[in-house]
Amino acid sequence: MQVSNSTLPAQISTTNSATFLEFDGVSKIYPTAKGSYTVLEDVNLNIQEGEFICLIGHSGCGKSTLLSMVSGLNKPSSGQIRLKNQPITKPGPDRMVIFQNYSLLPWKTAYENVYLAVEQVYKHKSAQEKKDITLEHLELVGLTEAIHKKPAQLSGGMKQRVAIARALATRPEVLIMDEPFGALDPITREEMQEELLKIWQDHRATVLMITHDIDEALFLCDRLVMMTNGPAANIGEVLDIPFARPRDRQKMMEDPRYFELRNYALDFLFRRFAHDDALE
Repeated sequence: MQVSNSTLPAQISTTNSATFLEFDGVSKIYPTAKGSYTVLEDVNLNIQEGEFICLIGHSGCGKSTLLSMVSGLNKPSSGQIRLKNQPITKPGPDRMVIFQNYSLLPWKTAYENVYLAVEQVYKHKSAQEKKDITLEHLELVGLTEAIHKKPAQLSGGMKQRVAIARALATRPEVLIMDEPFGALDPITREEMQEELLKIWQDHRATVLMITHDIDEALFLCDRLVMMTNGPAANIGEVLDIPFARPRDRQKMMEDPRYFELRNYALDFLFRRFAHDDALE
């Protein structure tokens, strides 16, 4: 695909502000019956507080592995991930994960799913304070009328709203999202993207989000991290997304820079780093 390079070099990120979350020479190697398998090799990235970062790349490039190490559920084989200059060594309430499959307890109501997280994190608060926090965040995602419904009674979009409310109710510093809208229909997906941006603009947690959708990434993120193919995947390029916030989807798509950036990302993924498999 032919892509104009007349303006794009200015979009390639050169951010040098103070680092909030840092990937310093991070590699991940798994032992297998055939020997060591390197998933990620020497990943370096600095993220500022309050940034919205999207990661994109082909299947097997280690995106989910990278985020699992930020959450503390996995550890680097070498290198270090630091949050506010402190190494991440285990899970903690300062980092919350939102999965594509919602991960709600099916026997509990929307209210109970959120309350459970609040109870675990705010052990010192009174029962009324925990209740207020739970209701506040369910209201934030527009689920006041559905608080007593169980997951089986909720649509996919409503389940994801519960998952977002549960994560935000603990006031995390980092919100980790692994293709959170991948299972939703296109209309609901766009609605959830809009809602996520509104909530993020109010809360300003630092967001790390995996997506396979370039348009979704361009609409949501401040910077788009594009991964090379695995094994031994690395960060190929990081693009700054220049559109001011709050964002208007239609106006963005009418901006020539939108399609230049979109085509540049497509060129990266499907020509320079072509892969037989579909994107994750």
